Amino acid sequence: MKNIARRVFDIEIESLQHVANQLGSEFDHAIRAILKGTGKVVITGIGKSGLIGKKIAATLASTGTSSFFMHPGEAFHGDLGMIGKDDIVVMISYSGETDEVLKLIPYLKWNNNTLIALTGNSDSTIARNSDHHLNIGIKHEACPLKLAPTSSTTAALVMGDAIAVALMEERGFKEKDFARFHPGGSIGRKLLLKVKDLMRTDNLPFINMDAPFTELVLRMSEGRIGMVIVGTAEKVEGIVTDGDLRRALVQIADTSKLNISTMMNRDPVIIEEDEYLNTADDLMMSKKIVTVLVGSVTERSVKGIYQFYNN
Repeated sequence: MKNIARRVFDIEIESLQHVANQLGSEFDHAIRAILKGTGKVVITGIGKSGLIGKKIAATLASTGTSSFFMHPGEAFHGDLGMIGKDDIVVMISYSGETDEVLKLIPYLKWNNNTLIALTGNSDSTIARNSDHHLNIGIKHEACPLKLAPTSSTTAALVMGDAIAVALMEERGFKEKDFARFHPGGSIGRKLLLKVKDLMRTDNLPFINMDAPFTELVLRMSEGRIGMVIVGTAEKVEGIVTDGDLRRALVQIADTSKLNISTMMNRDPVIIEEDEYLNTADDLMMSKKIVTVLVGSVTERSVKGIYQFYNN
């Protein structure tokens, strides 16, 4: 079974490389047409091409290009009214002869829409009647019968991704733009929310540097964040984590001889409260820590703590 899977991967990778090698100036022209357009990008196709078209439309819409999918069959029952004169229509048909898509062309030309075709045959009717043709022709399908759309649908999907990424880069689409279209997901939260929105401010475990070992253990247990903050909210002297505590106990078994000043980290990581969550998470991953102090880096003051797994 693994050998079959590897064969499919190899065939589809080879197919994608073949399509990539065919890329030419038509891709540039198609991207420029979309960038100059003032309407939406309408994706259409039927069957497996239609399913791929829905994904391409969703990707475009979430990355800064207004787009929607239109089923060619439904188009003849009223959905053609969804297409404005300034819209650009992307038609997906591997053969380039799909009847349901072909029937749309007379209306789209009458409506003066710019047509972009994704087909595997540059001499096909759909390709010849489009303003821009992107060739997604492959050598053969991964299906052993050479019938089921496999490599061809992958090629169409990746061409759609290439269009979306090219448009993103040309428009300077940034993380914050992406987050605005994904406010309900974890990506959007990390890119839109700031550390102060999720930091913990209640019952922070502060402790004096000269506190005894028993108080250290008690405060660490009460705080439930795996650490204590040495000093005050106005002036942090350092932190002691549960890892620091365990390492100290391995070296000195007699707890009466343990003191906070020798086991604490005097240079804890502090992050400003107005930093975005993704910045905080990236910092914490690079430092290999799960908890960070939130406050003033210059004054070494603390307003709260932020934990990576809060997200």
